[in-house]
Amino acid sequence: MAAVKSRGNRTTELKLASILRAARVTGWRRHQALPGRPDFTFRLARLAVFVDGCFWHGCPRHCRMPRSRTAFWNPKIARNKERDRQVRRLLRQRGWRVLRIWEHSLARPAATIRRLQLALDQRPRKG
Repeated sequence: MAAVKSRGNRTTELKLASILRAARVTGWRRHQALPGRPDFTFRLARLAVFVDGCFWHGCPRHCRMPRSRTAFWNPKIARNKERDRQVRRLLRQRGWRVLRIWEHSLARPAATIRRLQLALDQRPRKG
């Protein structure tokens, strides 16, 4: 599957950063030293935000598994999903809330901002 190349998620992160700036959302930082290296953190709200690529994180709507090398790709995506669950559990144990945003949802900036704003409006957990 030569077309599938991992280059990090820089383009999705930049897209979300652009959406946040356009909506004048403030208080976020990128790549804070937390478990799982969240893409964005809102420290005051204790909210960690991850932007998940549809392929690499197994989006139920958009992940199209390759037909070749299935013995490699199926476990690979399954491991990514399990790691996501472990990171969420660890962050929650440390008093952080976790918001995961699918890559495809960035095409609807208003809905993405509404979802983020709902998460920001919730009170942080005491840790």
